[in-house]
Amino acid sequence: MAPMLSAEGMNFSAQQQQSLLRIAVDAIERGLRHRRYEPELESIDEALRVELASFVTLQLDGQLRGCIGSLEAFRPLAVDVAGNAWAAAFRDPRFVPVTRREAGNLEIHVSVLSVPQAMEFGSEADLLAQLRPFVDGLVLEDEGRRGTFLPSVWESLPDPVDFLRQLKRKAGLPQDYWSDTLRISRYTTRSIPDEA
Repeated sequence: MAPMLSAEGMNFSAQQQQSLLRIAVDAIERGLRHRRYEPELESIDEALRVELASFVTLQLDGQLRGCIGSLEAFRPLAVDVAGNAWAAAFRDPRFVPVTRREAGNLEIHVSVLSVPQAMEFGSEADLLAQLRPFVDGLVLEDEGRRGTFLPSVWESLPDPVDFLRQLKRKAGLPQDYWSDTLRISRYTTRSIPDEA
């Protein structure tokens, strides 16, 4: 079994980033032929065989075209990226499947997640004061519902109040919802390609 690591402090070389993006492209291209793609781990860099969770985001002409991911690490990163790229292209319920014409114009972004850490807070104001805009991804859970926002969502929702309200809505809860059983975890991501 592959070792468990956190994305915290992990840096991916330019070659490793290219490998992950190539895996995502290959998964989508194979999906267009109604096949699934899983990379051969023996031929892949050891750092990409570590169990890490990822999200794959697809954009077309600057607009979201699909985004699917894993919140918990349960398979090698390369396999996770392949599976999530395929799902983002063909199984995101918000969109029709990607077409062959679109595939060549997709922008592909991979986010590698750290292990989510449970937050402790006594009130909504306390929670909001702890949030780190443009750094934290959040997982919200309550009443059998769950939603997550990647750190990149801060770009369109930079205000912590709005960020939290929209996350509640994504989880299927009212935007002013509050409960003593509400659970929030936070995580960070490594973006591929690097945005630096």
